[in-house]
Amino acid sequence: MLYEFFSTASGLSEWFCDDVNIRNGIYTFIWDGQMQQARLLKTIDNQLARYQWVDKTDGSYFEFRIQRDDLTNDISLMVTDFAESKADQESAKLLWHSQVEKLMHVIGSIF
Repeated sequence: MLYEFFSTASGLSEWFCDDVNIRNGIYTFIWDGQMQQARLLKTIDNQLARYQWVDKTDGSYFEFRIQRDDLTNDISLMVTDFAESKADQESAKLLWHSQVEKLMHVIGSIF
């Protein structure tokens, strides 16, 4: 169930952005009327979804990885993103914290 929130338009639009359109493998994310496009680089069912912004050619990507602890069976979400500067890194951390908090609310989990 959690994987669908990272890999489908309906799942992503519940927490990540206002709307998502997918055409020819390009995901168009919409926030407050602004659009940004990414392509899905890699998926592993129920584990990973990796995207790259179409305007980035430097090898950077953003990724959602679901990990299950073998001992406790707890689920962890690992978010990977790239930032060009320390200020961008801090801004990205705040953004992802906010977005993941929204996701936790949507799925009914405690953050």
